[in-house]
Amino acid sequence: MTTVLPTSLVGSYAQPNWLIDREKLAGRFPPRVRARELWRVDPQWIDEAQDDATLLAIRDQERAGLDIVTDGEQRRESYSNRFANALTGIDLDNPGSALDRSGHPNPVPRVVGKVERKHPVQVGDLEFLKANTDRRTKMTVPGPFTMSQQAQNDHYESEAQLALDYAAAVNAEIRDLFAAGADIVQIDEPYMQARPEKAREYGREALAAALDGHTGTTAVHICFGYAAIIHERPEGYSFLTELAELGCDQISIETAQSNLDDSVLEGLPGKTIILGVLNLDDHAVETPETVADRIRRALPYKGVGELVAAPDCGMKYLPRASAFGKLQSLVAGARIVRDDA
Repeated sequence: MTTVLPTSLVGSYAQPNWLIDREKLAGRFPPRVRARELWRVDPQWIDEAQDDATLLAIRDQERAGLDIVTDGEQRRESYSNRFANALTGIDLDNPGSALDRSGHPNPVPRVVGKVERKHPVQVGDLEFLKANTDRRTKMTVPGPFTMSQQAQNDHYESEAQLALDYAAAVNAEIRDLFAAGADIVQIDEPYMQARPEKAREYGREALAAALDGHTGTTAVHICFGYAAIIHERPEGYSFLTELAELGCDQISIETAQSNLDDSVLEGLPGKTIILGVLNLDDHAVETPETVADRIRRALPYKGVGELVAAPDCGMKYLPRASAFGKLQSLVAGARIVRDDA
């Protein structure tokens, strides 16, 4: 692996059209409950099909030259719903409703009992990934605060209590992922940006509990939402520097789509930054020079050895050809900056 300015996905990669109905996926809000109707493959063949799609995602990452490889989240309908609906305390047959970050109602898990993780959810995904690559591996899990915002709470006295039980489930999953050999585990917490007041009120505590006690490399991803769904990008983060006090090693942010003022990185001392430098709102493939320029914008505030180059967010909604081309430019752009350092 490249030790200085390595390259990585944030998490997801484009899923093949033969696996999932991409038109149907793009025409709705990201699923919070299970959405099996999105899969094109018969249920008796779905596991094999998802394995094959994962192999394609791994090989695309390797061919593009990424240093850190994920499973591309090929088995997921969204970044969060597979894990969230595998926990106890959820009425799977009678979903609830909650406002998405776009302000529209979306079917969500309805919490009717104590939320607990009874078994590993993604360890098998990691084992498949590790069996099929010799590069460093990263797995992603949804964050406790974000899951608490993507649920209808019909059991707990407060959302804060619900978030803490989600945190216990996430903590246990991370522990098992590290035990199974994950190099990096990332917690996805986009709703901390969307709902900063609640994030400050109780989200930080829940995220700290999810991060507690791990010795492997942990990351937190926070963004403005999928560019394919959320088209208006704010100029800056409403919740970011608060992560400086938490026990994660890396923080994943977007800078390309929002043209972020990278001086905000001064407020994250001691943290490696997974720097989003690919604009996923535009299917056109950036030149390596454009990617290099976006990386350079961060250098007054973070040394090159404190950065990981990445897309702004998950690449789930991009056409595969666009996603692959962007990864090639990501690797080439990082090499330009690395050679200049």
